[in-house]
Amino acid sequence: MRLHHVQVACPAGGEDDARRFWAEGLGMTEVDKPADLAARGGCWFRAYDDAGAVTAELHVGVEEPFTPARKAHPAFVVADLDEVADRLRGLGFGVDESQRDSFPGHVRLHTSDAHGNRVEVLAATS
Repeated sequence: MRLHHVQVACPAGGEDDARRFWAEGLGMTEVDKPADLAARGGCWFRAYDDAGAVTAELHVGVEEPFTPARKAHPAFVVADLDEVADRLRGLGFGVDESQRDSFPGHVRLHTSDAHGNRVEVLAATS
């Protein structure tokens, strides 16, 4: 078994804010939704490794009424945690590194996407 994708929610009209966080902040690539799903709104993102293989996929779906996920969260492993933290801060997103060294074998941070959904970002330690 392998995980295909994770979905988080946004309010109606929240796609541009989602793009700012997931594409600009985390560096994921937006991909087209299938035509029969595009009318629902939302947007999809993927991350790729150096060989072009998909390493992560995230779907942002429109949900009304919208309530952000403040505890449940996706966690993404990145190569350079500090680079991602700096990019997120530069875009105005809060970065919580209070638990940076609390996960064995990794350093990590917590943040929230543009709609208040919790997100964890980790990097392996050598």
